[in-house]
Amino acid sequence: MNESAPRLRRVEAFPVEHEGRQCVALRDPAGYTAAIVLLHGPLLDIVSLFDGEHTIADIQAAMMRRRGQLVERRQLEEIVEALDQQGFLDGPGFAVRRAAIDNDFLASPTRPATHAGTAYATDAEELRAMLDGFFAPPAGPGPIDGRGIGGPQVRAVIAPHIDFHRGGPAYAWAYRDLAERSQADVFVVFGTCHTGMEHPFALTRKDYASPLGNVPVDREFVEALSKRARQDCFGSELAHRVEHSIEFQAVFLRYLYADREIRIVPVLASFAHEAMLTGRRPDDDPRVPRFLDALAETIAASGRRVALVAGADLAHLGPRFGDPAPVSTLELARIEREDRAMLEPVTAGDAQAFFESVARDGDRRRICGLSPIYALLRTLGRGAGSVKRYGQWPDPSGVVSFASVVLE
Repeated sequence: MNESAPRLRRVEAFPVEHEGRQCVALRDPAGYTAAIVLLHGPLLDIVSLFDGEHTIADIQAAMMRRRGQLVERRQLEEIVEALDQQGFLDGPGFAVRRAAIDNDFLASPTRPATHAGTAYATDAEELRAMLDGFFAPPAGPGPIDGRGIGGPQVRAVIAPHIDFHRGGPAYAWAYRDLAERSQADVFVVFGTCHTGMEHPFALTRKDYASPLGNVPVDREFVEALSKRARQDCFGSELAHRVEHSIEFQAVFLRYLYADREIRIVPVLASFAHEAMLTGRRPDDDPRVPRFLDALAETIAASGRRVALVAGADLAHLGPRFGDPAPVSTLELARIEREDRAMLEPVTAGDAQAFFESVARDGDRRRICGLSPIYALLRTLGRGAGSVKRYGQWPDPSGVVSFASVVLE
């Protein structure tokens, strides 16, 4: 960091109310700091100038123009130092922090249960009881009792990746059918990478840890896939470190199959929005069809019973996501209508039509699961499916929608 021209890292900024005051919160989605910083008043003005171009003297002059008061150099340097120590500023200090965290992850034989203790319990019995509760009617589908056995085999499911306490029963609506109507012992799990990646896909060989026991990765499958794909499948492996979209599915799969040997193939995906922004289709990037064709070939050659899972939420609207105002009740109804229309090509197994339905309005609703859902459908091919559950989690700062889809 150039101390005279501080630069804020690319972190998430969103409005919050704290102790009756409107603030902007800073949070690092990449997980290099667990701190959340609240900014308001003059402090918000000051930090908004941490762009790597304004020197301390420039910031003093800007604050004099905006506020009519001199902010002492010492005060500004203390703000810079505090943010740097917390990992919010680019520079040598952050480079050291990032290298240490990345190296610890790469050296670990497992992918830690990053969100245990915050998004879900670290105690196995407490966690199991919570997941049991998601199946309870009326919100849940009822317990796994074998009534669905004998129906068509489930080939794939789309489940949310919203926090369990917000969307738990929706997970159950997807996974109940999987538990009763799939003999799979390998699960290819596609997840959204919320921070974006250099590569369209990221694999890892690391078993996913959970309070219910590790969820082993099928390393033989992963190695075969990476060779067939003819691209760097591990160059963005670090994205797995704190990403929750696969972690939550791994927890649920371990819960479902506590007494059965299963393996997963974790695949983080980030390519569909990138294609949309440049006016292209996902398959216009040759790495995308190469990987997904290689995945289908690896499934066929493995001789294993394989099911596909996508951890994917849908719309994200409201001030938290950059909109000027909260979402109204009428808007919630419109979001549901548009989401359900978008899910029609999903239940038909049509990846291209699904992408086009999102691209048609420039992804106005910010469909978070675009890449993993596309990847699942493109790998699966045509099929028949149904929406088991649709839900929304509205709050004043933002609305997230999600759905449970089962494909046969």
